[in-house]
Amino acid sequence: MALLLATSAAAEETPGFALTVKGAGSSPFDYAKSGAKAARAATAETAGAKVIGGEVAADGAWPWQVALMVGGAEVGTDSQFCGGSLVMDRWVLTAAHCINMAQEDGSFVDLAPQDVAILAGTNRLMPGMGDLIPVQAIFRHPSYDGSQFDFDIALIQLSRAPQVPYALIEVPDAEYGSLINQQGVTTIVTGWGLQEGSAPSPDLRQAEIQILDRDLCNASMLEERAADASDGFAYAAQTLGVGEEDAYAIWDELVARAPMPVSENMICSGTFEGGKTSCNGDSGGPLVVPLDDGTYIQAGIVSWGLSATSGHGCEETALFSAYTDISKFVPWLNEVIAANP
Repeated sequence: MALLLATSAAAEETPGFALTVKGAGSSPFDYAKSGAKAARAATAETAGAKVIGGEVAADGAWPWQVALMVGGAEVGTDSQFCGGSLVMDRWVLTAAHCINMAQEDGSFVDLAPQDVAILAGTNRLMPGMGDLIPVQAIFRHPSYDGSQFDFDIALIQLSRAPQVPYALIEVPDAEYGSLINQQGVTTIVTGWGLQEGSAPSPDLRQAEIQILDRDLCNASMLEERAADASDGFAYAAQTLGVGEEDAYAIWDELVARAPMPVSENMICSGTFEGGKTSCNGDSGGPLVVPLDDGTYIQAGIVSWGLSATSGHGCEETALFSAYTDISKFVPWLNEVIAANP
C-alpha cells in the first residue's frame, strides 16, 4: 500500500517576537485536557490561538480537515487541541508536537491511542456533528525531538474509515514540493480556535496567505532575536571586562553560530502586511495550495508561529508562521503506511 501523492508535473510599539510554546507552555493536548483552554477562552482580553485574520469556511469546504479531540471528552471547542488531514481512508497527517508530551523529568512521551479521538466530516465542533473515530495507532517521526521544532510530523492510524462524507488530500513528492515552495505561491491555512478577544468559535476558519522566501523569514527572525539578546550580551561583556573590539568579535561569532529558525524541512508562509497566519490551536492542520484545475494539494502542516513577548498567545501582526514541508517526508510516510495495513 502506498501513500496517495502527487508527482511533479508541468500594538502601538513594535512587538518583540519569540517562538510560540505549544499549548501555552505545555502541550496542546495537556492544555485542552486540563481545562486551561476553556478558562482562557472566558477571558476576552486574551485573543489566543486561531487562524488569524481568517474567515469562516463554507459548509463542506476542506473535507479532508479533521480535529484531534481529547479521548473520552464531549465534542466541542474545549476538547479540540489540534488539527489534521485525511491522506488515506484510515490515515491522518498531523504535527508531531500534537502527540508528543513533555514529562516532569524533562523527557517526552507520545500519547496513547486511547488519549485521542478524531472528528471527521464536519466544520463545526458541536456535539452530534461529524464522526468521532477511535485511534488505532500513533506514529511520530523518529527524528522529532520535543525540545525543538524540526521533523514536526506524525501519522495517526484510525480504527476505521469515517462513516460520513469526507475527502482525501494529496501531498507532493520532493520534486513537486520544490516547485510549490516558492515565494508568492498562494496557500490556504485552515483550523479552529479562539476569535479576536473573545470566546472560541466552533466553526472552521480559513485564511489565504502566501509562501515567503525562507531566507527572508530567517533573517527577520534572527534580527529580532539579536535585538532581544543584545542588551543582555552587552551587560555580560561589560561585567566581565571584555573590551569593545573583542566583544564585537564574540557577538558576530555568536550570531553566526545561531541555528536557522526555519529549517530546510519547513515552509514559511504568511503575508507581507501581516495579520494573517496560524497559531497554536491550528497545530497539525493543513496548509494547502490551490492548483490550476481547481483541486488542492497539501504542502505543509501547521508547526510553529510567533508569540508576543507579552506572553498573551500569538502575535497577531506577525508576518509569517512555519509549516512542516511534507514533500521532504514522503518516503517515511509511505514506509509507515506500508508496514501497518
